[in-house]
Amino acid sequence: MHMYNRVSVRVIERMLKATHLTCERDHRVLFEDLSFDVAAGSALLVTGPNGAGKSTLLRILAGLYEDFDGTIDWQINDYPLYVGHRHGVKDGMTARENLRWAATLYDQDVSEAALLDALSQVSLRGYEDVVCGAMSEGQRKRVNLARLFVLDNPVWILDEPLSSIDTAGVSRLEARFDAHVAAGGVFIATSHQPLSLTSTAPGILALGHQEGTGSSAP
Repeated sequence: MHMYNRVSVRVIERMLKATHLTCERDHRVLFEDLSFDVAAGSALLVTGPNGAGKSTLLRILAGLYEDFDGTIDWQINDYPLYVGHRHGVKDGMTARENLRWAATLYDQDVSEAALLDALSQVSLRGYEDVVCGAMSEGQRKRVNLARLFVLDNPVWILDEPLSSIDTAGVSRLEARFDAHVAAGGVFIATSHQPLSLTSTAPGILALGHQEGTGSSAP
């Protein structure tokens, strides 16, 4: 039996406590009895070989996958901002419309100037009114990542955010990750590429290599 608890708090150090998480798919245990917590102002990198359950764990933490045992206890007012490894945009909408739609999903008021600035941050200036279905896969991914520059969620859960991103784009994203953590936010991610964060050393949660309790973010 799994449980999600969402409570209103003003100031709290620990933002997430995951207890005894177990997940099985296709008659195969991905991870078992996994427990960890994540504090405000910290980063957690989920590692492991392909098929270890990294993406599944992120979806569980984001509330998007419910076939698991254990407890997820978020001490936050708003749902985590989840950006999956797929581009996650509506092809029939423009870049501008996709960001506006994402803001509506999270019940956030975002100015037109903020939308345009977010698209500029991911090198999509001039593509604001281009339908995403006409964009390349990399461009659609950047539309999705533009949410990080415009939405105000305290927790980010990102699945391979640096894949298909050029060197300049990686530097801008890493700076954004740093700023988010330095402001007291939480950053949880998987990445096959090295992540360079100056605000904190990410905690490592290694799947497929450990038994029982995983390591927690500092």
